[in-house]
This record gives sequence, structure tokens and C-alpha cells, in this order.
Amino acid sequence: MKGPFHTIALLAAVLFSSCNPAGHDPYEGYVFDLTVELDYGGDYASFVRAGVDLRAEDVNLGYAYLRSTDGEGRAHFRLPAGLYRISASDRDGEDVFNATTDRYSLVSSGQKLVLKMKHSRAGSLVIKEIYSGGCRKAPAEGNYQADQYVIIHNNDLQTRYLDSLCFGTLHPYNATASNPFLVRDAEGNDRLPDFVPIADAVWQFGGDGHTFPLQPGEDAVLCIRGAIDHAASYPLSVNLNRKGYFVMYDANLFPNKDYNPVPGSEIEQDHILHCLTKTNPSINATMISMASPTAVLYRAKGVTMQEYIASEGAIVPIPGSTNGSKVLACPPEWVLDAVEVFTASSSTNVKRLLDELDAGYVFLSAVYDSRVVARKRDEKASEEAGYEVLADSNNSSEDFVELEKQSLRE
Repeated sequence: MKGPFHTIALLAAVLFSSCNPAGHDPYEGYVFDLTVELDYGGDYASFVRAGVDLRAEDVNLGYAYLRSTDGEGRAHFRLPAGLYRISASDRDGEDVFNATTDRYSLVSSGQKLVLKMKHSRAGSLVIKEIYSGGCRKAPAEGNYQADQYVIIHNNDLQTRYLDSLCFGTLHPYNATASNPFLVRDAEGNDRLPDFVPIADAVWQFGGDGHTFPLQPGEDAVLCIRGAIDHAASYPLSVNLNRKGYFVMYDANLFPNKDYNPVPGSEIEQDHILHCLTKTNPSINATMISMASPTAVLYRAKGVTMQEYIASEGAIVPIPGSTNGSKVLACPPEWVLDAVEVFTASSSTNVKRLLDELDAGYVFLSAVYDSRVVARKRDEKASEEAGYEVLADSNNSSEDFVELEKQSLRE
């Protein structure tokens, strides 16, 4: 995006050009050249692609600068000194490539950065919408947050099944929190672990493999908190007591009735997800972060989830935890879709998801304001397919937008 800086810089360039000796750069020492090269690696090491979009975002000021690769697969930036989050996203058919480096320090001209692109495949089941931040109780006073949900969408041309699918969020809950799973590599860079740390519990859809079909373009609503009619009391909320909706509910493990009330009369018993294990003993309600959640869809491969949970190394302690909290170490290749949300009010957001799962992030600008983050519709693909197809580059910066109200609100 363009901000005041761009206008100021342009005016300053005009002024300096009229009063400085020819050949003198008035920005010397303040604005530097940066070359970014994309390395696809592995089976795709020979890829040299022009026209791939890169984004450099000033972490502290929020200004974003866009460039595209040239015929040699490089992008050239001229940027003010600072800390940058630099990302690239590319797609070749169903093959998706993404890379991000967080808090890259630009301090001199001639710096070169190699982004190692991570390969993944476009998903079939994807997260369409996340509502986490709650709403106002208007016309009553106060705020409300017991109505979180996500919407799952079948983005494929084939029928897909929700059976045995798992949903979770990551530790840490918030993008602004210290991440105990970040490790410092030999080059002095912070790296995420080679597993996905699923927080709190393992929640799984039931079924025998063909119980819960989702047709191409169809949605499924998963209630994280309160499968009841919240809108009956708070009009800016939503009615989550609807036939076909699913819910994360276990009164024995999560007994807080304010956030996890008994599901409403329209919720079928087999639409209540199973909590296979609880890994955080200190919480009494299901939840995701209000301001900066992650959402992950995953499914075990080669074993059942129950077998994996019982295996060595599947449940690992959170470094530094004082209450015995642990996480599920989910293999990245089990992840069908994942979304990273940053809080727009902070400059200290740090990514929690691996690049191959989500190379970007989408901002949520406010809580208690009914806002959601939602995946964009791919108009051309939808027209060709005859059903709703959503953007899916495994980069939330490209795929998602913030909307001012819940799509489920009447």
C-alpha cells in the first residue's frame, strides 16, 4: 500500500534535484538498494521465473513496497533503512510456492537476500472465514466474545468428507506473544520448528469416512464457542443454533458454561466434535485468540489420530511452561489448510506458521466489532467451475480480506 511516506519522498526528490550538485544522491545513507533472489530448491531448483510478486513491509511503520522478479528471477528494491517482513508467492497449476523472512534488517546498500521458496499444493478443504473477535452487546452495554466460529469450504471439483478432519489453533495464541518454539539456527536466524504446535486439545470430526460429505463449493460451519442463538440476546452477534452446524463441545473437559453452553436444539449429536486429548490443563473453555488467531485444518496420514497421540514424541511440553501445558506436534504434511491473523494495532507481530502452510498473514483491525477475516472469491475460476471457488495460494496476504461483519449475521 502507499502511505504518506511515498508522497513526502517524491516531493523531497524534486526539491533535492533542483538544489543539489549533479550526481549527488540526497538519500545516501538513508535509502538502500536490496536485491531479493528466489530459490525454489529441490525438484524445482531450475525454476527461474519472471513476474513473481514480492512484498517488503516495514515492520514498524506498516508501509508496503511491491516489486516483481526480472528475467533472472530477482527483484530489486530501493528502501529506507529499517526492519522488513519480505515475502514472495508463486503458483504453477496446483503447485504453490511461498517464502517469508521476518524482521530482515536493511542497513546498507548492496544487500542481497535469498528467499528459499517452500513447495505445497493448493488445498481442497480450506478455511473460508474466521470470526474470533466478538461484538458489542448493543443496545445493551458491554462486549461479547462467546460466539467464535470458522467456516470450512470445499474448494475442489470433487466431493470431500469432513470425517476424521481435525481443527486446531497454534501456541502461542497471539502473534504478539513470545514464541517459545522459535529456535536460533547456526546463522543466527530465528526458525520455527519442523512441526506445527497445536494448542490445548485435539478436536476431530466423527464419521465412518463417508458420513459428512461436502459438495464442491459447499460450506460447513464449526462453532468454537457456543452453538446457540447468540443473536437472540445480542443482535450484532450470530445464530449458531442451526441444523448442520458442528461444534467443539465437551462439558467434562471444558466446563465453563459461559463460553461452552450446552448446544442448542438444532445441533445433532453426531455434529459434536470429539476431543481426543486435552493438552492444556489450565483452561476450562475452548478458544482461539480474539485479536490474532491461527486456524489449522489437519488430518492424520498412515495412522489414526488416536494412534499418533499415543506414540512417542506426538505430545511435547511447551518450553518454559510452569503448569504442565503441552502441544500436539503435528507433522506439516498433515495440514490441509492454515491461516495466520495479525493484530493491526501492533508492530510486534511474529509469524507462527511455516511458509509452506501460510507465507503471509491477514490483519484484524479491531475486536468487539463483529469483524471477520474471509477468503477472497476467485471470480474467474468460479465462473469456469460453476460453483464458488476461493483464492488459495497458501498466502493469506493475497488470499484474505477483512470484512466489517459476519457473513452468518442476518
